[in-house]
This record gives sequence, C-alpha cells and structure tokens, in this order.
Amino acid sequence: MIVYTYSLWLVAGSVAVALMATFTGLTLTRGIQALPLNIRQLRIVMAAILLGSGIWSMHFVAMLAMRFDVPVAYELVRTIASALIAILLAGIALLTMHFAARRPATIAASGAVLGIGIVAMHYVGLSAIEGCLPLVSPGSIALSSLLAIALGIAAIAIAYHQRTERNTLLATLVFGTAVAIVHFSAMAQTAFARTDPIPTATDTTQVAIFVLLAVFAISGAFLLSGASLMARKPASPASAFASPQTGHVPAAAPPVEAKVTAPLQRLPYEREGRTHLVPMDRVAALHAEGHYTTAYLDGGPVFCPWSITQAEDRLPPGFLRVHRSWIVNIARVSAYEKARDHGYCLLQGPPDLPRVPVARNRIAAVREGLGL
Repeated sequence: MIVYTYSLWLVAGSVAVALMATFTGLTLTRGIQALPLNIRQLRIVMAAILLGSGIWSMHFVAMLAMRFDVPVAYELVRTIASALIAILLAGIALLTMHFAARRPATIAASGAVLGIGIVAMHYVGLSAIEGCLPLVSPGSIALSSLLAIALGIAAIAIAYHQRTERNTLLATLVFGTAVAIVHFSAMAQTAFARTDPIPTATDTTQVAIFVLLAVFAISGAFLLSGASLMARKPASPASAFASPQTGHVPAAAPPVEAKVTAPLQRLPYEREGRTHLVPMDRVAALHAEGHYTTAYLDGGPVFCPWSITQAEDRLPPGFLRVHRSWIVNIARVSAYEKARDHGYCLLQGPPDLPRVPVARNRIAAVREGLGL
C-alpha cells in the first residue's frame, strides 16, 4: 500500500474554494422567481456551473494536496466527466427548487440530487488517478452517499427556508463544509495500491492548470457577488454628509427627504425594464427577498422594489405582517392552520404560493384579523 501525506495549505484552499462557489451559486438564485423565464433559466445555469465547478475544484485541489511516494497522473476523459457530472446534478437540484412547488418532498429530492452529485463526482474523479490504484469498498461508497445526501438536504432546507442573507451564509457554511467532509471522509476509507503508470494520462501539471482556471473564475464571481451584496446595504443619511478627510458629520447637514408613509392603492412591480402598477386587491401576499420583495399576484410572482418594511408602511388596511418576511392580504386568506408554536395561512389565487408561516408573536393579531 502507498503511504501519502497532505499539504495543509492546499487542504485549506480546497475548503475555501467550496465555500466561495457555494456562496456565489446561492446568491445568484436569490430573488429570481419574479424575473422573466429566460433570465431565470440563465441565472440557474450560471449557478449550476459555479456550484458544480466548485465541488469539482474542491476535489482536485484536495487531490493535488496529497503527496504520494510514486508519480501519479490523471486520465483526461474521466477528469472532465467528473466536472460535468457535478454541474449537471447541481443544475437538476436548482431547477427542481425553482420550477416545482417548494414542499418538503421537493427540498428532500433537491438536496438528495445535490448530495449524489458530490459523491458521483468524487468517485469518478478518483477513478481518473493513474500511477496508483484506489481501493474503495461498497460500504465506504454507501456511507459517503448517505452523508452527502443528508448534508445536501440540510443545506437546501436552510437556503430556501427564507432567502435572506443570513440563511444564504448559513447554507454556504453547511454545504461548503459538506463537500469537504464527504471528500475527506471518503478518502480516509480509501487505500492506494501500486500500479504501473500509463503514459497517455494527463499529468498533474495539466490538471493543476485546469483547476487554477476554475478557481480563478470562481474567485472572480465570488468577489462580484460579495460586492453586490455589500452594495445593497444603504448608507445612513448622516454618513452621506461626512467629511472624507475627517469623517466628521457637519452640524447642519442637508435635510433628508421625509419618508412617505401614506397608504397607497396600487403596488409597483418591475418587469422587462418597465415599472407597472397593480391594484392592491390583486395582491395576495408579499415575501421579503433581501432588500426587496416578491409580490404574489393572480398571474404569479413579480419583482417589487419595496423592502418588506416599506411595504408594511405603505400598504392599506387589510394587509397584515404575519412574519418577519411575509405580509398577507387578509381578504385572500382561505384557511388557517395551527402548528405547535406557530401557524400557517393558506391563500387563494396565486399559483405556486406556499403556505405562509405565521410567527408565534403574531398569531393573536392574525386570528383577530381573520375573525377567529
């Protein structure tokens, strides 16, 4: 058997790649439900490429971190096939979440597909190594598969429970570390036997170049996503007038325009570069998506430029904040479900509108509004 060691710097780098790719992929899919179909499809393709290439890059950076006492190389076809498998299954998982009703079964199926993608990529990529023979038992494959599926479901459940920045970051930690955990736990159960090297294999220098290019692209996309996230955070009115040299805020700063809080009778939404206005009675619910909202109309979800706080201030009576990320039109509630420590509102009209959760501290107000 071959004895190997690890370069700890490359191990840390492999985990960082997985985290960056996961964050970027999840950020790309936030708030896309209200976008036109072709834009949604493009964003999902981009997110799948980032997630899949991130899983693949993490694997091969970790493989390059291994120091064998024999020369090793990688067969080109299986190396590329492992990347395509990861991208394909990541795409299927994202398509499931964005084009099917989001139910527990949907989340489980999507997370399972994502987990299977990690395992399939790992073992196909592992089989590409030449110069030594990886020895893997069926029990090891089964254990790695169960672990990957469980962590994949957990990551999807967290990311899609609420599409907030907090949940995106938490899901990034879960899924990014899941890829690393599955890889290194599988490698711990894999032994390597000596074999003759094959001259036609792609050597580690060429694989390192492929991985370097993938990591460069992932890092660039990660920086763009991070910059976009930071750009959404509004500066305080006072800081806008601070001196660039001292940071001191003048005593007589220019007046800030007062926020309009009068209830409006029409809701704005944006589509194809145009702002539309819709009567409030056609709005069933609004869901927070970061610093904007998704409004659920009879024809489906649309992008609303208001934040959930602005919406609460400007919507007319009859709309009620039932959760920190949900506002519902009480007149459209067709049923109320009581859960252990919270509740759910079921609304009539809009397609694909999930059960709207009711926070525990808002149950009394909701029941009063519904006349229960």
